[in-house]
Amino acid sequence: MTGPRYIKVLLPLRLKWEPCYSCGWDPPLAVGDRVRVAFAGKQYVGVVTSDNAAEDASRIGSDRIRPIQGPAEGLARVTGEEIGFWRRIAEYYLCTVGEVYKAAYPAGKVGEEEVRARELERLRKRLARKEEQIAGARRDDTRERYVRERDEILAALTLRPFDKITAAQVLEPEDARGPELSEAQEEAYSRIRELFKGKKPVLLQGVTGSGKTEIYLKMAKETLDNGRNVLIMVPEIALSRQLEDRIREVFPERLQVFHSAETAARRIEAADFIRRHPYLVLGTRSSVFLPHRNLGLVVVDEEHDPSYKQDNPAPRYNGREAAIMLAGIFGADVLLGSATPSLESLYNCSAGRFGKVELNRRYFDSLDPDVEIIDTIAERRKNGMVGSFSRKLIERIGATLREGRQVAILRERRAYSPLLQCQGCGDIPRCPRCNAPLSLHHDSDGTEKLVCHYCGRVKEYSGTCGKCGGTLKPLGAGTQKIEEEAAALFPEARIARLDSDNARDSGYETEVIRKFSDGEIDILVGTRMVAKGFDFSGLSLVAVIQADSLLGQQDFRADEHGLQLLRQFMGRCGRRSEKGVFVIQTSQPDHPVYRILSGKTQDDASVAALLAERKVFGYPPYSRVVNAVIKDSNVSRADLMGRELAAALRRACPGGGVGIIGPYSPATDKISGDNVRVIRMLLPKNRSLKGTKKAILETVESFETERKYIGHIALDVDPV
Repeated sequence: MTGPRYIKVLLPLRLKWEPCYSCGWDPPLAVGDRVRVAFAGKQYVGVVTSDNAAEDASRIGSDRIRPIQGPAEGLARVTGEEIGFWRRIAEYYLCTVGEVYKAAYPAGKVGEEEVRARELERLRKRLARKEEQIAGARRDDTRERYVRERDEILAALTLRPFDKITAAQVLEPEDARGPELSEAQEEAYSRIRELFKGKKPVLLQGVTGSGKTEIYLKMAKETLDNGRNVLIMVPEIALSRQLEDRIREVFPERLQVFHSAETAARRIEAADFIRRHPYLVLGTRSSVFLPHRNLGLVVVDEEHDPSYKQDNPAPRYNGREAAIMLAGIFGADVLLGSATPSLESLYNCSAGRFGKVELNRRYFDSLDPDVEIIDTIAERRKNGMVGSFSRKLIERIGATLREGRQVAILRERRAYSPLLQCQGCGDIPRCPRCNAPLSLHHDSDGTEKLVCHYCGRVKEYSGTCGKCGGTLKPLGAGTQKIEEEAAALFPEARIARLDSDNARDSGYETEVIRKFSDGEIDILVGTRMVAKGFDFSGLSLVAVIQADSLLGQQDFRADEHGLQLLRQFMGRCGRRSEKGVFVIQTSQPDHPVYRILSGKTQDDASVAALLAERKVFGYPPYSRVVNAVIKDSNVSRADLMGRELAAALRRACPGGGVGIIGPYSPATDKISGDNVRVIRMLLPKNRSLKGTKKAILETVESFETERKYIGHIALDVDPV
């Protein structure tokens, strides 16, 4: 121990400053070291962000500064790149660096690290003792026994197979042969490499089935061969599972998978691996918070997907934008891939911020599917509907099954019925904590229940109205009912359902996807989970039931998101050089989105029309959106605080083109007992943008303090 020095420590808390502590440890602690400290009566593991805070200590007064409790032994240091990345995220998404640190190193992860550190220390002591016993053994059989025991300890110490890999093996794995590219893929690959010289992100717009993944893998191989590391991001866990097998064939020793379905221990192992070895990480949005080093390539697959956005808690970041920030820290190339790019990315291409490469030929030269639009209103008039299915669709499905081919049906509502209504008084049962309609679910054991899809509240279903005692009638059909109807219509077919209700079991999800891929399932019914990224060679018919629910959202991006999802789903069929069929059942057959899908409106024209509409109303990509979201159990107080905060924000942003809308109640205006009010701010994209965002943050913080309203307001930058 030496005399006290003063350090600043970042804590996993919503603090606008980093507390100062005294530290007399020898050797001195450095930036990035993790330490144990006390703050407000609680214990935390923090990160040293300054190892020379004497000036801060002088200003505060050394007698008011507490000492650290000690270094966090066994916990890996945080890199300067990590801290720099956290600061960028905090600044852009209007939160504190402590909140970002908490997201990168949540309490559970830190606890797992500590458990593992203690276990490793215990094993090291046992290993040292065993080496002493081997050296002192006098008999060969005793020495052999000690050697076996030592090897067992070494195996336990390494914990995982990759610790046995030598540096040479990691740098040059035998199986790291890049994929063979078609002529079109090779041309796209060369064009991307050329655009990377301009140090800008590149958008690869490739039709579904064009082979974007092969291009990702070839670029990853080239990056790894050059001694740099790779991050490939996907929006959802289901996509990572399919892509994992393909990547592992090429990079069996370097691949690390990172997402929430992995165990905490496995995620810690992945972080340890990338600190010490060359790596390729395949992960969902949270993988940006791994301790990356020497990144050379960042790939964001399905870049348009809303799942990249973190809604709650802070930081409310978008994985795509965060990945671009992360790449900037390392000077890495960024490749964004999608068959249906976001309007923001297309706009950035036209503005010269991104490069763009198109891949318009499918890998197996298969033809685009035929698109059939079925008007359900017209069909009902002529008795052409059987439950949720039109007779035209039933004929299509029957013909497909007779040919030995497969069918996928998309219904973007889970449960048996999305809502119910009393036939006596017209009441719709709602969740008392969320003010959202309760959905009817059928369990596998035959029981029925009402479920809130926001808070998870479950209520026994009696079939009678709680207000007048009348009969409740299910309205609409969810995936459970569609599955039931399909089974009645096609009793010989093998049918499975895939939605978030049954996909909570990752084993079930993997098994259903495998069986469908192997042809052991004839009809797959599901939500948008069945539309994304999967490659099923036997699938020749895809159909959407009640497609209008995809487009009827209270959101300026509704048409864009609906078009993206439908295009993805359309791309699932007719692969492997066979022409498929895409059927859309709708009550709005002339909707612009369906005209685009059926080829009646050209893509360029449709994009131009959507962008023109956004420009008229001042929506992204022509502005930045920041939502101030107020949640309060008292509805009157939520309304009052919403009005007063909106007034304060208008005073803080006079002129300058900032549009402030609200407060207004969202479609679901009560969640988990809290009444929700939203103030939407449209910020012009000009030189004052950064200053305007800062003014908004300061206004909200002052409002919270003055009104003693801390914990009720959240700022959401770039909501989706």
